[in-house]
Amino acid sequence: MGPRDILLALLVQALWGLNLVVAKVGVTEVPPLAFTTARFALVAVLVVPFFRVPWHALKGLLLLSVTFGTLHFGLLFTGLAQMDAAAAGIVIQLGPPFSVLLGVLLFKERLGWKRITGTLLAFAGVMLLAGEPSLPSLLPLALVTVAAFAWALSNAVVKTLPNVNPVLMTGWLSLMAVPQVGLLSWALEDGQLEAFQAADWLGWGAVAYTAVAASIVAHSLWYGLVRRHEMGQVAPFGLLAPVLGIIAAILLLGEPLTWQKAVGGTITMIGVAIVQLRTAKRAKVQREAEPEEPGSPT
Repeated sequence: MGPRDILLALLVQALWGLNLVVAKVGVTEVPPLAFTTARFALVAVLVVPFFRVPWHALKGLLLLSVTFGTLHFGLLFTGLAQMDAAAAGIVIQLGPPFSVLLGVLLFKERLGWKRITGTLLAFAGVMLLAGEPSLPSLLPLALVTVAAFAWALSNAVVKTLPNVNPVLMTGWLSLMAVPQVGLLSWALEDGQLEAFQAADWLGWGAVAYTAVAASIVAHSLWYGLVRRHEMGQVAPFGLLAPVLGIIAAILLLGEPLTWQKAVGGTITMIGVAIVQLRTAKRAKVQREAEPEEPGSPT
C-alpha cells in the first residue's frame, strides 16, 4: 500500500473509532431508537436519490435492513445509552468471532485451532467486562453482544447477495430500516419530539457524524481500499478503530480506565486480531488455489 492509501486507511479507522464516542453524546440527548431513526433517515436522504434500487437484490436488502439496521444499530445504540462507550467498543468487537462461527454453521467452513483460540479469547475478554463497576446491569452488555451477532449475521446475508454497490446497499437498507426503528421508538420510548427540539449542536452533530462521516464517507473509502488491495493488507488496519475509540472515550468523555476494560479489552483485541488476520490469510490461500476460469486472461 502506498502512502496515500495508508493515510486513507488510518482516516477510516479514526472515523470509525470516534463513532461510538460521538453516538454516546447523541443518545444522551435523544432516546437511542429515535437517534437511530434520524441517522438512517439522513443516510437515506443523502444516498437513495442517486442510486436506483437493484430489484434482483431487493429481498437481501430488506433482510439487511432488519439484521444490520434494526437489530445491529438499534440494539447497539440502546445498549450504548446505558454503558460506557469504551466498554461498548470492546463488546462490539465480537462481530468477527461471531462471523467465524456462523461461517462454520451456515457455509460449512473449516475452523482451525488458531481461529478457535482467537474466538475463545475474544469471548473471555468480554466476560471480564461483566464486572465493570460502571455497568448498571448485564442488560446493556447483552444488548451490545446481540448487536455484534447481528453484524455477523449481516455479513452472512451479504455473502448471498449479488454484486451490489456498498454505498447503494447502505442507502437502501437505511431507507427500509427507518419505519422499523421508528415504530419501535414510538412504541418503546417517550419524549422523542421534545428531545429533538431541545437538542443542541452536539446532539444534531452526532446524528450528522454517524450518518455522513462514519457511514457514507468511511464505508466508501474502506471498500475502495478493499477493491485496490489484498484483504490481508487492509484487514489489520481494522484493529485500530476500537483502540482509538477506547482512547477517545477516556480522553474526551472522561470515562474511567478500569482494570476490567484494560485487561478485558486487551484479551478481546488479541482474540479478534487472531481471528481477522487468520481469516484474511485463509481467504488469500483459497483464492490462489482456485482454478482459473475458462476464457479468463492469463
